[in-house]
Amino acid sequence: MKQILILTALVTAIFLLWHYPVLYPLKLLVVFFHESSHALMTISTGGSVEALVIDQMQGGHVISAGGNRFLTLTAGYLGSLVWGMIIYLVAVRTELDKAMMIILGVVVLAIAGSFIRELFPLAFAGIVGISLIVSGWKLNTEINDLILRVIGMTNLIYVPYDIYSDTIARSGLRSDAFMLAEEYGGAAWLWGGVWLVISLILVVTTLVLGLLSSQDTQPPESI
Repeated sequence: MKQILILTALVTAIFLLWHYPVLYPLKLLVVFFHESSHALMTISTGGSVEALVIDQMQGGHVISAGGNRFLTLTAGYLGSLVWGMIIYLVAVRTELDKAMMIILGVVVLAIAGSFIRELFPLAFAGIVGISLIVSGWKLNTEINDLILRVIGMTNLIYVPYDIYSDTIARSGLRSDAFMLAEEYGGAAWLWGGVWLVISLILVVTTLVLGLLSSQDTQPPESI
């Protein structure tokens, strides 16, 4: 019951604050995860990355060459969702919150140092990375747990919404799905629909696993 109440409060707060500036850094972080997923998939499939770009309007792109084009295009939305899943599940199912914050901060700084060339995204990633490390190092487990839950849940909410908005509601937008349709056939809304279904399945699975964690930690009853 406690986990359900926490989850409900968290989701409600995010939805109520969705259009307010307080969530802007979190939305920008989701964009960072999205573009980082493109970059990492490009590298892991044999390509090279010249630059990772994020702008103030929550947009971004990766300038790259080579790699598996199908996987790199697919990695954006679904990759950022996986970031959110891992962050959220570590928070709700483990006691590794402080370690996770430090690791996440180091990863953000490493990606920024490797791929980002422009001042705004570099400054943003630098502030976020250092803040995560300091939080994991100095603050208690409860605070770090809450921060991770907020970051993870924002990803879980933002990604399906972004898929619908970019690839279905505005299917003419030059999105990842649009480029996938250009190169592999089909329509942007069709690829977006596939990603949306996958993302919703992953979100539900993540929430169920998170809620099950409260049952897993209950002490056995005596008979």
